[in-house]
Amino acid sequence: MENTTLILTVCLLGVAGFYLGRSRSLSVVGGFAAARNLHSLPGYYGYFTAIWCLLPALAVLTLWFVLEPRVVMALLVDSLPQAQQDLPPGQLNLLLNNVRNFAAGSAIGGETNQVLTDAAAVYLQLQARSRLLLTGLVLACAVLGGVIAWRRIHPEFRARNRVEGIVMLLLVAASSIAIFTTIGIVLSVLFEAVRFFGEVPISDFLFGTNWSPQTAIRADQVGSSGSFGAIPLFTGTLLITGIAMLVAVPVGLMTAIYLAEYSSRGVREIAKPLLELLAGIPTVVYGFFAALTIAPWVRRTGESLGFEVASESALAAGLVMGIMIIPLVSSLADDAIKAVPGSMRDGALGLGSTRSEAMTKVILPAALPGIVGGILLAVSRAIGETMIVVMAAGLAANLTANPFAAVTTVTVQIVTLLVGDQEFDSAKTLAAFALGLILFIVTLILNMAGLRVVRKYREQYE
Repeated sequence: MENTTLILTVCLLGVAGFYLGRSRSLSVVGGFAAARNLHSLPGYYGYFTAIWCLLPALAVLTLWFVLEPRVVMALLVDSLPQAQQDLPPGQLNLLLNNVRNFAAGSAIGGETNQVLTDAAAVYLQLQARSRLLLTGLVLACAVLGGVIAWRRIHPEFRARNRVEGIVMLLLVAASSIAIFTTIGIVLSVLFEAVRFFGEVPISDFLFGTNWSPQTAIRADQVGSSGSFGAIPLFTGTLLITGIAMLVAVPVGLMTAIYLAEYSSRGVREIAKPLLELLAGIPTVVYGFFAALTIAPWVRRTGESLGFEVASESALAAGLVMGIMIIPLVSSLADDAIKAVPGSMRDGALGLGSTRSEAMTKVILPAALPGIVGGILLAVSRAIGETMIVVMAAGLAANLTANPFAAVTTVTVQIVTLLVGDQEFDSAKTLAAFALGLILFIVTLILNMAGLRVVRKYREQYE
């Protein structure tokens, strides 16, 4: 049975278990009229039975998906002739990969021989047996779990407590997955960054003004020794982000104020969806727009005013990035303004304030925590943008505050360093993890600053 079909079958068994458990709870007390004699509502007994149908089966299915490839490969290696089993690890892995591709009907490198054909036949047999065993085991667990839960149903059984306890465990597990995923990401970046700082002093990385990560791979190869001063990258990131926020924050905030307080309902129902359509445009389209339209316009305009403008500039990338972020700032600010209690707005107007005075002196201060949170999200979005910078600002790591010059950002360099086949034992590749760690720390600082602002003003207006 295919995996999708098996999962759907288990779900159907869970639905059947719900109705059987619910019917069982009513039958043990003599029908629906006597349901008050049950400890819990009849539905909880159904949920209890369904959970015991689903959870053991899904646990076995998940464990099988994790262990099955390793077990099948180990059995396949044991079935190979001794000469193939004694191959070096690299050649053995290549052979196993060819076996998998040949069994799947894909093209493989090299000639097909009898060993490969026999191994592919064994691999298919092992997969068929594994699928058959998985199907039987999962269905048996689902049926057995449902039967056990069904037999435990009686009037005094605390089904609601059991169901709520299981749901609580599932919620804790879900939140733990998110937490452990974050910890894993941080540790994976931190360990590689530590390796990088073992080769490059952290002072040179944080305060160096020359970024040239090209290094010689072999001792006999002619190449650069590498320079990893990240100040040009930080400067370029801050420059483009600052230009983007100068565009996005005023325009987005004023748009939110107009839509929330001044526009009619008809205008709002049309303008707000149209504005939020900007958020659905892929960043590569913004990059094309920046490279083909905004960058030439910036260059022509700057040259007409007597400035020297590069074909790829921070100003072009920042302007387009700001346009991209406007919906984010506007939507979050609009939600924050709409969340201000109407009593505060009515009270300000009732005391004789104009709509503008009520907005600037009452509504905006009350909505400031939400607005600040939206701006911080927009800053994080701008710092993490890559495609627009690649297409409109270039890849040159220049230490400059001139918005007409070509610059690059941290995220662009991370992508550049990790593109293609790379060896993770050189400072060039490990530099990407050090840059990622810096981005993480900057984002953390932004979030902490935002929390302080939110707490300060929330205490004032609640």
